[in-house]
Amino acid sequence: MKLQKNTLFALYSVLESASHPERQLSAAEIARKYGISPHHLAKVLHTLARAGVVESVRGVGGGYRFAGNAKRLTLMDVIALFESIGAPARGSRRRQAAGIAVERALESVLAEIDEIAKATLRSISIATLLKLMERQRRR
Repeated sequence: MKLQKNTLFALYSVLESASHPERQLSAAEIARKYGISPHHLAKVLHTLARAGVVESVRGVGGGYRFAGNAKRLTLMDVIALFESIGAPARGSRRRQAAGIAVERALESVLAEIDEIAKATLRSISIATLLKLMERQRRR
């Protein structure tokens, strides 16, 4: 599975803010750490704020602060804000009869893979991912 840039930027932002829930982080600060556009990241953070994952703090020293529950918020919750996982693929309408059976069989297998991926993403909380990151940092 390949995630879109917006989704990756959202995950960077959520993980960064959840790892420092007491701090307010600016879009520029997060963007600098990950080498991404602050302008682009600001749009992503706006979507996360509308969803209640982060809260926007205005004024001097303002920025974004984690507003979710890291033990309950899952990877799928964040990804679903930016992706349509499991959306049917659009194929060509001009097919041979023999190709239709193959296509249906492949669609069935791919749909099952999507369901497994969604279940896995729903089972991994932000807190779990932060613990995994910490273990990997120690190695």
